[in-house]
Amino acid sequence: MKKLFFPALCLLLCTAFLFCGCAKENSLRQVTINEVTRSVFYAPLYVAVSRGFFEEEGMEIEIVTGGGSDKSMTALLAGEADIALMGPETGVYVISGGKEEHPMVIAQLTKRDGSFLVGREAEDAFEWESLRGKSVIGGRPGGMPYMTLLHVLKAHGLTPGEDVEVINNVQFNLMGGAFESGTGDYVTLFEPTASEFENAGKGYVVANIGLESGEVPYTTFMTSKETIAEDPKFVSAFVRALYRAQLWVQSATDQEIAEAMQPFFPDSSIETLSIVANSYRATDSWALDPVMTEDSFTRLQDIMEGAGELSERIDFASLVDNSFAEAAITEIEN
Repeated sequence: MKKLFFPALCLLLCTAFLFCGCAKENSLRQVTINEVTRSVFYAPLYVAVSRGFFEEEGMEIEIVTGGGSDKSMTALLAGEADIALMGPETGVYVISGGKEEHPMVIAQLTKRDGSFLVGREAEDAFEWESLRGKSVIGGRPGGMPYMTLLHVLKAHGLTPGEDVEVINNVQFNLMGGAFESGTGDYVTLFEPTASEFENAGKGYVVANIGLESGEVPYTTFMTSKETIAEDPKFVSAFVRALYRAQLWVQSATDQEIAEAMQPFFPDSSIETLSIVANSYRATDSWALDPVMTEDSFTRLQDIMEGAGELSERIDFASLVDNSFAEAAITEIEN
């Protein structure tokens, strides 16, 4: 009996440890984030996942790429996503459409346009005037890349549709392919696509759209009013994990950032991702904290209005809930 007792006890203890481990893993809340596109521009989000900040807040994250703000918003409204990462202009459209139970912005991720103007030839001394009479693939009407480009062109004295042809019938995720196949003299591309095009000799970065347009709440996290009301602890934990990532990115090296987000960009080298991380940091593209300011929201609506996409302005508080972001800053800094 003694010979059988100890093996049986060991088996029982191993089973118990295995069960406890599974129970701990299963205790993580499954959270689905629908991102508008996959881009190094969203580095702090990927850092929050790979560095374990979300896991430490009790969450296991699944990121689904929507392929457009409208699709990300649809997924959120349909309950297919807990959180959506997209431009706040999409929320403005929903409110303008009369929907009362619209999602709310709970955190800001980026604070300027993250796209670059790519041409077919290298231009060391690029002048915006050189776009006169040329064509640019600029995204779809109503989207922030398109509207920001129009804003920048006008700021440089160029009238879209007259001085410059802005091609607006190419889907966001197909813009690079369209340019490569011969469409347009220029195209606006996000990273790492812009750098990869340049490295492959397919195009050359000539200007940074974000530096030209100024600060604007370009990309934000949104969730439903129902989630905010029924599960505020979850929202708090989510924003807290994001803020920890934003702080980490500020002090990390370009290579550390590249290594943290490479699992989400397996086809991009650490070297390329490091260059891109340096570029976005140098242009101050990532928000330093999750709070959105009312001034930047006003600038957003200025851009939308200038593009003819804003029927009426909405109040800041009707779309933005900064309470979770402000609480995260207080909790972490204190």
